[in-house]
Amino acid sequence: MAITQNYKLNLIQWYPGHIAKAEKNLKEQLKRVDVVLEVRDARIPLATNHPQINEWVGDKKRVLVLNRLDMIMPKVRSLWIDWFREQGEFVYFTNAQHGEGITAVAKAAQAAGIELNQRRRDRGMLPRPVRAVVIGFPNVGKSALINRLIGKRVVASEARPGVTRQLRWVRISDQLQLLDAPGVIPARLENQTAALKLAICDDIGEASYDNQLVAAALVDLLNEIQYAEPDLLPKLPLKSRYELDSTPYTGDEYLQALAEHRYKGDIERAARQMVTDFRKGLLGEIPLDLPPSGMA
Repeated sequence: MAITQNYKLNLIQWYPGHIAKAEKNLKEQLKRVDVVLEVRDARIPLATNHPQINEWVGDKKRVLVLNRLDMIMPKVRSLWIDWFREQGEFVYFTNAQHGEGITAVAKAAQAAGIELNQRRRDRGMLPRPVRAVVIGFPNVGKSALINRLIGKRVVASEARPGVTRQLRWVRISDQLQLLDAPGVIPARLENQTAALKLAICDDIGEASYDNQLVAAALVDLLNEIQYAEPDLLPKLPLKSRYELDSTPYTGDEYLQALAEHRYKGDIERAARQMVTDFRKGLLGEIPLDLPPSGMA
C-alpha cells in the first residue's frame, strides 16, 4: 500500500519494558485461566489482532469482543459480523464507556463456566468460579470493560495506552473471576500499515510515532476508503469538519493545505488537531479496517 511508503525511514516500534514483563507473567497465569476475553478496537479489528493470540488461547474458550461500537456505522458492524462468522467466530460488540453489549459478554463467559463445572462434577470435583482473562492491545478498552462487568470502577481506565501495568485478579461474582492484564503488543510490528492504524487510534505509545506522518496517513486512508467504499464512511468527513476537501490531495499535501487554511501554517498543530478529532469521534463514525472481502 502506498500509505506505508513514507514510513521506510520512520518505522513505528513500541515495546516498553512493562509490556514485556507483563507478557511473561500473563503466559504463566494463562495456565490457570478457563476463558479468554479478547478485546479489539472496532475501528481496526485486524490491526488489533495479536499474532500470538491463537497460540496463547489454545483449546480454551475465547470470547471475541470488538469495543467502541459507537465509532463505526451499523452497516460496518454487520459486515464484520458476517466476516467473522465465515471465519468460524462469533463476535460481541461493546461500548464499554457507556455499558452497551456488556451483559452478553458476561453471559458468554459464564456459559463457558457452566461447561467447565459440569466437567468438574463429572470427575467428582467441586465447582469453582470461572477464571477469565481480558487480553488485548493497549487502550482498546479492557479496563473499562472490566469495570462494566463488575458494575463499579475497580481498575484504572484512561484514554491512553499503558495505564494498566500489573496483572491482578478481580472478583466479578461467585461464578466469575477476571484477570486484568496490561495491554500486549508484538515485540516487533512487522506490518507498518497496521502500526499506523494503531497510532492513529491511540492504541500504541505516543513516543513511537511522528504526529505529522500519522495524520498524513489518516488522510490517505480516508481518501482510499472514500474511493473504494464511500457508503461505509460519513460523506467527505474532513471537508465537513475543516471546510477543506481532502480528495484532490495526498496526505502530506492536505496537511500542509489545512495548516495554511486554519492554523497559520502550523503543520504540527494541524496534525495533532486532526488526529485528536478522529480519536474523539468528531470526524464521524470511521473504520480504518474493513473486512478483506470488502476493501483490498
